[in-house]
Amino acid sequence: MTSLWSLKYIRVFEAVARLGGYTKAAEHLHMTQPAVSRVVRQLEQDLQVMLFDPSDRRQLTEAGSVLLQHARLIQAQVQAASDAFAWRDKPAHIPVTQWPRGLLHLAVVSPAHYFVPRMLNAFHAQFPEVLLKLTVARRSEILEMLLNHRLDIAITGYPPSDAELEAVHFARHPHVMVAPLAHPLASRQHMAWDDLQDSDVIFRERGSATRIFFEQILQAKHMKFRKSMEMSTNEAVKQAVMNGMGISFLSAHACQTEISAGLMAVLDLVDMPKYIDWCLIHRRDSTLSGVNLAFKQFVLKEGATYSECVLKL
Repeated sequence: MTSLWSLKYIRVFEAVARLGGYTKAAEHLHMTQPAVSRVVRQLEQDLQVMLFDPSDRRQLTEAGSVLLQHARLIQAQVQAASDAFAWRDKPAHIPVTQWPRGLLHLAVVSPAHYFVPRMLNAFHAQFPEVLLKLTVARRSEILEMLLNHRLDIAITGYPPSDAELEAVHFARHPHVMVAPLAHPLASRQHMAWDDLQDSDVIFRERGSATRIFFEQILQAKHMKFRKSMEMSTNEAVKQAVMNGMGISFLSAHACQTEISAGLMAVLDLVDMPKYIDWCLIHRRDSTLSGVNLAFKQFVLKEGATYSECVLKL
């Protein structure tokens, strides 16, 4: 069963499963399609199981799903081992964990990308040997990447409930209700939430941290709004608000530039802004090392400074 433990074979199988076919995997790996097929057949022969559904080779069997979990874990551990020893010209008196070198791949939800570049710039100034990669994605996509070992570390605005993931708070994340400048409520002061009942409300898409947080607030207040529309990005919501299409509940990070520029208004509601946590997230079963450990330590020590919202609330 020598082929099973070949990193090449593991990498090929994971690519076929992730990309949904031999042709796409071959293009991604710069291999021929027959070569990719041979790898999968050899794995199936060694294991004496079918890894893909014979009627639809894009679908994993139960055995294929089990192998995929192990394949991603193996690849993640190989990368972690590489990162742990990725240093060069390290002074003898400095511990390895304080002199990281390698790739830091950080994924964040969209509101975080308004401050994370500042944070990464400061981190890179301390550790210039680190290469930086930033992925901005939906919360559900980030959690899936972490669970499938396609990512080691992330920043989200809402702690996950999955027991396999560990979330560490490092800063507060303010949210506000925003409105067009010409909205009747824009100039009102000390409003109650009931004053918003007749307003058109623009919601973020289901599954987003902003939507989850907003719905929890409405549930606690026993309120329901007339949902005028639903949008999948903060940028789309902001444009809709500024064009007079309704009010919305947004991360203050996401709209601080527009508010400071006088392009939209923050509604003066009692008990606002509302806060959740900015969290650094990683898998519980993966020991952080190298650049990932160094970044976690940096965020826990200095993250609150770089994530402070410049909007005066």
